Amino acid sequence: MNLLLLRDEDFVGADRVLLRGRRLQHLLQVHQATVGDSLKVGQLGGMMGRGELLALSAEHAELSVQLDQPPPAKLPLTLLLAMPRPKMFRRILQHCATLGVAEIILLNSFRVEKSFWQTPFLQPEQIEENLLLGLEQARDTILPQVQIEKRFKPFVEDRLPALIADRLALVAHPGDYPACPRAVTQPTALAIGPEGGWIPYEVDKLVEAGFQSVQLGARILRVETAVTALIGRLF
Repeated sequence: MNLLLLRDEDFVGADRVLLRGRRLQHLLQVHQATVGDSLKVGQLGGMMGRGELLALSAEHAELSVQLDQPPPAKLPLTLLLAMPRPKMFRRILQHCATLGVAEIILLNSFRVEKSFWQTPFLQPEQIEENLLLGLEQARDTILPQVQIEKRFKPFVEDRLPALIADRLALVAHPGDYPACPRAVTQPTALAIGPEGGWIPYEVDKLVEAGFQSVQLGARILRVETAVTALIGRLF
């Protein structure tokens, strides 16, 4: 991990923390840390800074911390993502957190298998765990917001137009569409479909809600590749 994330319950004083579990094991086995080491730390949902390792044992690590730096700014991006295959879903969450996506809306689609919605990776603690891995990689402390919408038509018709008001709204889909723009600066909503893409009805509904159809070229990409490629191109 490139950033040691601290929770409120880790604090035993204004500037002292005790760590156990996965983070302790990472200090022992990966960092091979020793007393006196200085580490990059951040409080989940708050500021970042440095931590000095005061004590280290098999039971816990004690650090003195100074938090005086803001986390990196989030991308002005709401990602509408058709629910991916569960194994791919974990990686996509990590990629989104690493890249700085502010909001993720998981959406149903005709080509999303019903079994995907039964995955344990959709449990809140599993979502958070994978987002934290992405934050640790990128040195960020602010979790993306994640929303689950299992009913495509009511969400797109009733709620989506207000959500994308004053945003550049793009739906990525292979076809004879304009190329995805580059280096945008305005708030953006990006809709990415499942393996096999959106069906025509879904593209039409998104366009009716205010989206513009765009494409990345002739190659058909896996969802996790499309997510990183599109975000990298846009921002």
